Amino acid sequence: MELNILKAIETLQNPIFDKISIFMAQLGTGGAIFILIGLLFLMFKQTRKLGANILISLVLSGLLGNLFLKPLINRVRPYNAVGRAILVKPLKDGSFPSGHTYSAFATAFSALYYNKKLGVGLLGFAALMGFTRLYLFVHYPTDVLGGVALGYVCAIMAKKISDKFI
Repeated sequence: MELNILKAIETLQNPIFDKISIFMAQLGTGGAIFILIGLLFLMFKQTRKLGANILISLVLSGLLGNLFLKPLINRVRPYNAVGRAILVKPLKDGSFPSGHTYSAFATAFSALYYNKKLGVGLLGFAALMGFTRLYLFVHYPTDVLGGVALGYVCAIMAKKISDKFI
């Protein structure tokens, strides 16, 4: 069923979506854009707690996602499962959960606690990030949903940590 969803998304392929998806993949690689967002908010006194919360959620999601879940589950990526060429550099790690997605949603859900408008905007950006992972055929839908869930849980944990210690 998941491959059928990916194949349905594949019918949307066009040069504009290709460029947007490749750009989003580059933007989210290594979580650098999300770390920069957290650091930017950390610089200003009135948004320092927001910045700390974002960075804590990113550390938690990175540790849980990259060091625990990806190696434990070690799910084969969809492009490998069907022998398909992709628009981005092939990845070597497991497919579940989507790192781009959990980083984006950890950032967005963290922001939502402190600034609703910013949080909603970042949720839209995070949803686009998740969709592009499907469009590029590098993740299954459940990888993206797992990334959303992990980002959410890590944002909650980060809020509890920052409320207690910051």
